[in-house]
Amino acid sequence: PAAVALFLTGRIAEKENILMRLARRAYEPVLRTALAARGIVVTSAAVLVVLCLLLASRMGSEFIPSLDEGDIALHALRIPGTSLSQAVQMQDILEKRIKEFPEVREVFAKMGTAEIATDPMPPSVADCFVMLKPREEWPDPSKPKAQLLAELEAAVKEVPGNNYELTQPIQMRFNELISGVRADVAVKVFGDDLDVMAETAEEIEQVLGSVPGAADVKTEQSTGLPVLSIEIDRAKLARYGLNIAEVQEAVEIAMGGKQAGLLFQGDRRFPIVVRLPEHLRTDLDAMRRIPIPLGDLTTKDTKSTKRGKGASSNSSFVPFVSFVVNSSGFIPLGELAEFKVEPGLNQVNR
Repeated sequence: PAAVALFLTGRIAEKENILMRLARRAYEPVLRTALAARGIVVTSAAVLVVLCLLLASRMGSEFIPSLDEGDIALHALRIPGTSLSQAVQMQDILEKRIKEFPEVREVFAKMGTAEIATDPMPPSVADCFVMLKPREEWPDPSKPKAQLLAELEAAVKEVPGNNYELTQPIQMRFNELISGVRADVAVKVFGDDLDVMAETAEEIEQVLGSVPGAADVKTEQSTGLPVLSIEIDRAKLARYGLNIAEVQEAVEIAMGGKQAGLLFQGDRRFPIVVRLPEHLRTDLDAMRRIPIPLGDLTTKDTKSTKRGKGASSNSSFVPFVSFVVNSSGFIPLGELAEFKVEPGLNQVNR
């Protein structure tokens, strides 16, 4: 009415058009029937509302729908302790298998940790980026991307020695920045005992794997790295007159290396590190033959002599001291310690 008074001028007549007349003829009998059976109508409406609420509670929902970035990020996870050269060979085989898909334009990957460690990873983990062609260049442009992902996952699983995680490049980076993991949903286990934490994580993995809609449920592998353990026999050290620091220093120099000096080139300095070559550091028999120097054993013999032939019984005696130096040589490290290669920790997250 306010709009009519404001915008319409002149003589105004109120009347119903044919559409309103038809609607009124249909509505009036329905209204009379509803008023006559108001109990049935109200009950039916309440039942419909309850059923709609139940249906709404069963509908799937997402906080933020996943954006189709057009490309694929594939993580290749290998056994902890895999060498860099072996990982590169396995990655080359994997990339050749991915390039067989006609929808793929190019494939490249990165592994390990850069000098600026913004994204530290071991050589056993590779970020593989699969760049797809424009959809019009696909053999079948109507092919759903979900079908391509399923075919790609089935193909790469035929390459032995790898586990995989499929995601998208931007999605992967945001997930890592937000929660520190690459997955959409993560469960973090906190504690002091790493063995108990690993067992608890496996139980959680089994529960999450049984949830409908869950895919690629995996526990981050924190163990399984082959570790060389050298257990020194302290009783043998005492028998040979050695202390544990001397043996540990020999192992440190052989395995990890120790700085022996500096090399100067202009205004730059480079440390000179002494250690065994790679082929010896991975040879347990050679490690057992590392010579440990034994300390020189010195014995002292003391005798008493008189100060002259005619000295009386109360004459003073002068002690005569003689030293005998015995050079003992070396003893192999295998005689002093036990070498064990056991699965140890791959990573400790804090």
